[in-house]
Amino acid sequence: MDYRQAGVDIQAGRTFVDKIRGYVGATKRPGVLGELGGFGGLFELPTGYRQPVLVSGTDGVGTKLKIAQTFDRHDTVGIDLVAMCVNDVLTSGAEPLFFLDYLATSKLEPNQLAEVVKGISEGCQIAGCALLGGETAEMPGFYSSGEYDLAGFCVGIVEKELLLDGSQVKIGDAAIGLASSGLHSNGFSLARRIISDLDLDWRKPIQSVSSSETIDRTLGEILLTPTTIYVKPILEALRSKLGIHGLAHITGGGLPENLPRCLGEGKSVEILAQSWQVPPIFDWLAQQGSVDRLEMFNTFNMGIGMAVVVAANQLEPALEYFHAKKIPASHIGWVIAGQNTVEGLV
Repeated sequence: MDYRQAGVDIQAGRTFVDKIRGYVGATKRPGVLGELGGFGGLFELPTGYRQPVLVSGTDGVGTKLKIAQTFDRHDTVGIDLVAMCVNDVLTSGAEPLFFLDYLATSKLEPNQLAEVVKGISEGCQIAGCALLGGETAEMPGFYSSGEYDLAGFCVGIVEKELLLDGSQVKIGDAAIGLASSGLHSNGFSLARRIISDLDLDWRKPIQSVSSSETIDRTLGEILLTPTTIYVKPILEALRSKLGIHGLAHITGGGLPENLPRCLGEGKSVEILAQSWQVPPIFDWLAQQGSVDRLEMFNTFNMGIGMAVVVAANQLEPALEYFHAKKIPASHIGWVIAGQNTVEGLV
């Protein structure tokens, strides 16, 4: 008996590392020390900070992976993995420096997982951070054949006096919603349940709820759309003194759970109803699953991937800035006195 007969192929692991070496190298940025293959990734802190604060984040992709595995398409979930981590770190005003990944699978398929890492590399390049290293675990008997799971880890940096911690937000500030690309990486257990219960074909286009028109992408393609990475335009906005007081990444729990996290004590947001365009996929899911409006907002991002809180006198300049960056943005509400809630959604 040897390790390979037990289900773990060390040679496949070596082949996999060779396949991803170029993807990792493409993310190299100032601060990276050493090369792929060490026991730990090395990164030198940037100079010029008086009181640097490191901000860390970790996340996964959730059951969206089941859709990728059903379609045998693995080049987008890596982008999702990076996005879920770097967008979280960004909400503190921090620049993501480096990223690490953890991949666990039943049997290491070098070509399949190289596609995953290709997506991770693309996500890191979009965010401007280095893919510093990772770990791959081959676990026969734990996962089913063809299955894998992902986790990501990110570290960013911000000057202590520029740290966004809720104290900057004032009553009267404006809330701006930056458009999501779709479901991003949350709510897929509900979405998959709706689709499974109705025995729908993932490979067929769906009908718009508001019209008889057919949406020109299949259901699977829509749901596999990668999570938007907001890092570079928001970092540029922070550096240009655009008056950003708070940032909220709209993930699991939607606007009601995530927007209050950036407000500080004694403040809420009054949402302006119908102030942004909800993507058709959300209306479709609500209709197909008979999901009420509040439950939709508590589960999905409903078209808002990142909320930006700005000083009232910076509302129009901020909207103009994001529009110039080709990021759909809407004025979605005002900060009011309250107990860390979101009002006016229903």
